[in-house]
Amino acid sequence: MILADKIINERKKLGLSQEELADKLEVSRQAVSKWESAQSTPDLNRILMMSKIFGVSTDYLLKDDIEQTGEGELMEYEGDYSPKKLVTMETATSYIDAVERTNPLIALGVSLCIASPVVMMALSTLSQYGLCPDNIAGVGGIVIFLFMVAAGVFIFITTDKDLKPFEYLEKEEIDTAYGVDGMLREKKSRFEKKKSSFIAIGVIMCILSCVPLLATSMMNPGGELTSLMVGVLFIMVSVGVNMIIRGNAVVDACNKVLQEEDYTPSGKRLNKITGKVAAIYWPIIVAVFLGVSFLTDKWETTWIIWPVAAMLFGAIAGIIKAVRDK
Repeated sequence: MILADKIINERKKLGLSQEELADKLEVSRQAVSKWESAQSTPDLNRILMMSKIFGVSTDYLLKDDIEQTGEGELMEYEGDYSPKKLVTMETATSYIDAVERTNPLIALGVSLCIASPVVMMALSTLSQYGLCPDNIAGVGGIVIFLFMVAAGVFIFITTDKDLKPFEYLEKEEIDTAYGVDGMLREKKSRFEKKKSSFIAIGVIMCILSCVPLLATSMMNPGGELTSLMVGVLFIMVSVGVNMIIRGNAVVDACNKVLQEEDYTPSGKRLNKITGKVAAIYWPIIVAVFLGVSFLTDKWETTWIIWPVAAMLFGAIAGIIKAVRDK
């Protein structure tokens, strides 16, 4: 007996209509009708749910050579199981395309935010050498800083609408349709080499970013060029981070759908908690940065709040993970 006939028999044993069974499975009546006419096959989640409802094994439903004896008894499933969203080939392809399209823009937005204090530092240095009036250096630097941050935020907001429909891939447990895993593994394999190269270059840029500052500090301790070299450090870090983001995006997207590495079911649950903490943490950091900067008028030094905040958030995320694992 094939699956379609077994669904019909078990449904009738329990006195359920197609519509009543559909309600229990959270699908349309048309879907049940197609299953019973063998026009389509239910996904694994629905097979599991039907085995609970019908009180039969999944082997009985899936294997044609196994027959069930005895009368059925309606079973209300009260466990923790809930149907997972099914990611089709079309959804997976659309998601990867959206990531490839928006990733360079997101990387640019991050680079703009990181490099935003550079012009302010350069103008401050020129002012110390008498090459730029103090008022222009102060006001002009702040205006350009805010414009660069605003441009970065604008990019984040505009790209978010393309990725918003796929947010659940990062936070929820999912199932993939036939062929999706193979397609994603093939794409992931192609991008792994690019990822390694981009991340290697990005990390090296971040490490070497300190060299100009250290060299200047050694040759001219306390000199005005130190501030300018801090700007060079920010530029190199912004380029390095840009490379890391661009190199990691597609592989990271594949991992979300495949539920591998940082995106296993337990990892996704951890990401939900971390995301809620981040939604509170970063607005507070922005408020602290702006408050301290405007009150002290030391924009050329208050940038240090950002790397300190980033390291602190990394520690917070680590603590959350440790507590969760425990």
